[in-house]
Amino acid sequence: MREPDDKRVYGSEQGREEEVARVTFVGAGLAPAPTLSVMAATVRLGTCSFADEGLLKAWYPRGISTPKARLAYYAERFDTVEVDSPFYHLPDPAVAGRWAQRTPPEFVFHVKAHATMTHHEPAEQERAFADFRASLEPLELSGKLKGVLLQYHPRFVKSDEAKEELSRVHALLDPLVPLIEFRHRSWLEEDERADTLSFLAQHGLAYVSVDAPPTRASNVVPPVAAATHPVAYVRFHGRNVKTWNIKVEKSSERFNWMYSAQELAEWVEKLGHLASEADEVYAMFNNNRDDFAPRSAVLLRGLLDEAGIRVAGGIEPPPLAPTLF
Repeated sequence: MREPDDKRVYGSEQGREEEVARVTFVGAGLAPAPTLSVMAATVRLGTCSFADEGLLKAWYPRGISTPKARLAYYAERFDTVEVDSPFYHLPDPAVAGRWAQRTPPEFVFHVKAHATMTHHEPAEQERAFADFRASLEPLELSGKLKGVLLQYHPRFVKSDEAKEELSRVHALLDPLVPLIEFRHRSWLEEDERADTLSFLAQHGLAYVSVDAPPTRASNVVPPVAAATHPVAYVRFHGRNVKTWNIKVEKSSERFNWMYSAQELAEWVEKLGHLASEADEVYAMFNNNRDDFAPRSAVLLRGLLDEAGIRVAGGIEPPPLAPTLF
């Protein structure tokens, strides 16, 4: 049974589970820890976009050709999505409002932070965060915006200065969940891992676990599955070593990878652990070549079903009942 006031942070690498830290959500000037349920969380599957070029060409059926129709089609098959386009340009608030209007009440959005918020472009941080939230205000007010993905630039190396910057993020996004994805392995080296995860938990920050190419490149962190917040989040980038660091016009060229069932099976036990430790678990596919992301999600859905792990998304809706008219 999970204790109500603290949480274990698990790290799983290459099929090996290790308890790396014991951390607490209280005593850090944040809201009290939520009351945790003994029932495991549902793993909610989704993709890192509902409008990528690959989806438009290879996934949506003919006739599903408007933003409204595409989002409705997506929401019949998944109950969560990560919207990555705000990283490049902030949406008009009216557009963000339509996302909320066009999805079911229980639908959950996560949105990728703008480049100015994560050291990809220079900016004054408080202003960058404020502009971001203003552009998404209708979505936030709808109650459907859960997390903000902060994917930090590889130059964001672990240091006291970097930790000081991270310590301010919770206040800038509250009550939204800061989802922290590192792109420099200094944060997750074995001798730094426990400190990093404990620091994130103490400051109300959710670690983003990643599946990425198996390489020692400095901008790839090891496949550690960890929960530092009541929200656990995993992103699947694919495992294409050859394209990971090439300069391309389209991200789909970098994330050109269709997962196999064998590869995704490595995450079944990890996701099961996350579901037992966190209140909400999201597994999001960013392998955005063609329809690889939703197809990979369907594969993972089958594996989780077989393992008896509660899961949502990645399944076709039942056909409409025929009528006489």
